[in-house]
Amino acid sequence: MSESLKTDILRHLTFTIGKDAANATIYDWRMALSHAMRDRIMEPWFAATRRTWAEDRKRVYYLSMEFLIGRLLEDATINLGLHEEAVAAMAALGQDFHAVVEDEPDAALGNGGLGRLAACFMESMATLGCPAYGYGIRYEHGLFRQSFRNGEQMETAENWLDHPHPWEFPRPEARYVIPFKGQVEVRNGRSVWTPAETVLAEAHDTPVIGWQGKWANTLRLWSARPTGDFNLERFNKGDYAAAAEPEALARTLSRVLYPDDTTYQGKELRLKQEFFLTSAALQDILRRFLQSHSDLRLLSRHVAIQMNDTHPAIAGPELIRLLVDDHGMEFREAMQVAQQVLGYTNHTLLPEALERWATYTFGNVLPRHMQIVEQIDGWHLEENRRRPHYVGIVKHAEVRMGELAFITAHKVNGVSALHTELIKTNLFPELNDLHPNRIVNQTNGVTPRRWLKMCNPALSGLITDTIGSGWEADLDRLRDLEPHVEDPAFRQAFGTAKRDNKVKLAAWLERTCGVDVDPDALFDVQVKRLHEYKRQLLNILETVARWKAIHDNPNAGWVPRVKIFGGKSAPGYAVAKEIIHLINDVATVLNNDPVTSDLLKVAYPPNYNVSMAERLVPAADLSEQISTAGKEASGTGNMKFMINGAPTIGTLDGANVEILKEVSGENFFLFGLTAEEVVKRREDPEHARHAIESSQALKDVLQMIAEGRFSPDQPDRYHALVHRVWHHDYFLVASDFDSYIETQGKVDAAFTDRDRWLRMAALNTARSGFFSSDRTIRGYMTDIWDIGPAI
Repeated sequence: MSESLKTDILRHLTFTIGKDAANATIYDWRMALSHAMRDRIMEPWFAATRRTWAEDRKRVYYLSMEFLIGRLLEDATINLGLHEEAVAAMAALGQDFHAVVEDEPDAALGNGGLGRLAACFMESMATLGCPAYGYGIRYEHGLFRQSFRNGEQMETAENWLDHPHPWEFPRPEARYVIPFKGQVEVRNGRSVWTPAETVLAEAHDTPVIGWQGKWANTLRLWSARPTGDFNLERFNKGDYAAAAEPEALARTLSRVLYPDDTTYQGKELRLKQEFFLTSAALQDILRRFLQSHSDLRLLSRHVAIQMNDTHPAIAGPELIRLLVDDHGMEFREAMQVAQQVLGYTNHTLLPEALERWATYTFGNVLPRHMQIVEQIDGWHLEENRRRPHYVGIVKHAEVRMGELAFITAHKVNGVSALHTELIKTNLFPELNDLHPNRIVNQTNGVTPRRWLKMCNPALSGLITDTIGSGWEADLDRLRDLEPHVEDPAFRQAFGTAKRDNKVKLAAWLERTCGVDVDPDALFDVQVKRLHEYKRQLLNILETVARWKAIHDNPNAGWVPRVKIFGGKSAPGYAVAKEIIHLINDVATVLNNDPVTSDLLKVAYPPNYNVSMAERLVPAADLSEQISTAGKEASGTGNMKFMINGAPTIGTLDGANVEILKEVSGENFFLFGLTAEEVVKRREDPEHARHAIESSQALKDVLQMIAEGRFSPDQPDRYHALVHRVWHHDYFLVASDFDSYIETQGKVDAAFTDRDRWLRMAALNTARSGFFSSDRTIRGYMTDIWDIGPAI
């Protein structure tokens, strides 16, 4: 097989890339290998498509603003079962496979857990043989590339598309006109929308191969293009900017993920992006359905559409518009069809994250949809007029997208057991009363192929040697490791695998950040997007308290620690960016302190992405999941760390609750207030002051920060942040601080007992089977999509 692969690599090097082996760069070798692997995906991809058509199978359509797919080359070799052959073929050609893999840029198609979950789901749907399309936007520059200048976050454009993307296929024949703005008139009793602006959505398809190459689905990403031709007349008259303006304005829609929406223009662009994705997807779905069927009333027999959070919530009104305006269906019938096919996944309990659009903005950008939203609202009110707790979609001159998604979907799901209950009781209590069986739970999961087999070959190899193969597609089999956890030889091998990963990470941190760390220290990792509710601030405040305590008593037998942070702040989120600056300022002081640097270091590698996570997760000793209880919907990072043998320090929040249930209390470091206690604590307007005044450690830490100990060039730099902790501590950093410090002491004690720690770590891996995204997708297929596997 490696000889055949070697031949194909050389063929692509010559005939696709146009290079000979003597003059090929690492980029050339990567492209040649990628094309050779892509060739091997074609047959299962085509076969899956042909079979879906031949058997008239129902398809899932997953709409998401993000697909954080990471690098695809090594993932393809793993799922095709060709990893060893690829390594051997590249070695025979004088190339290092791992260096070639490292040359691949991460696809800049997402930011955090929402996008990574969507990518895991696509891979699991392919593994399970669930026919599916993922629909997203082909962002040219992604969110942004993060760097640090004097500790502050800097944002520059991602450049992942500077070189050709070898995994995608342009589909110029799959183009749809996307309308905006304009006027709506009534003609012959029907509404007619005359848009003032239009763009074209053009498709680019990437195959998504499942485990062992048995099935493949399609990720279809849309690029925006102008509807008109290039204005050659203007160009020839010297008006070059005006000639290029239509293309520039169209491409704006697919340039950047989550453009800053602090201006009206930014808000309008975000709404346009969401509609661009959704309208293109729905037009594509209806076209595909009508190729083999004629009665759109039967759409739900062949189509299930999942809205990943509120970004695609415009799907309900847009589907109704297409059915009514383009296909002549009556509103009530169209509303019924929409509800039958649409499902809505809620990912947040933060009210500000449930999108709300000013009716002026919404009506200006999508005037026909404003009418339809009001029609949906009126229909829903009429259907529930006798119920005491009616809640509307349009309220206080805002269109509330969470309520819109809820009302237009037949199922609404949370992503952890706690989150789902809080959706019912806190987020949508009135709608839950009206529709008591609509909300269901589907706890998130992650794919074990990428997040164990690929990213952690040392541990996955040990697992296979111990319990045999097959666990990759049946993660519950990790329970078979439990009897071996009591074997000292297994624990030793488990510890060796972890240390090997830490040695590799230590070398990478030195190259990347210039931070020299000891692989035998406790690697304490918190990596996720920066948000106050995720409480990176709590972590860095505890780090400062630890530093002070070491200074006060340097011979107290401290466990050496490396605090590792990773994550981006939204460009307009000033408080989160201030926290990043503080973390980096603290790192500068601590890493250069001759008294403490052997015992405590801080590393913050910039531009956290999937590939960085694949380095950090296998090497982590401790997983920081410390959000304010009742705020994190689920989390998936917690699952990745658990699978890779890192015990959690965390609150009773999101999927932490289910992790604790699986591993039991002695293998989980629990601290902090519960969701109910959080609500009660906030009833005291002075809760932060009371907490700080009762904690000498926290008082000392805030004083050091306020007096400029970590910002000597600007002593008042963090006055506003300290003031926020004292007076506006909505996320209860102060209230949970002492509990967090006490629990970190328990972590130290456990880590000192190496045998106990290895047992805890190994049991986390052994009991992680529940958190496979395969299990999650099976739940969606049964409870929401009503679809069976094709394999």
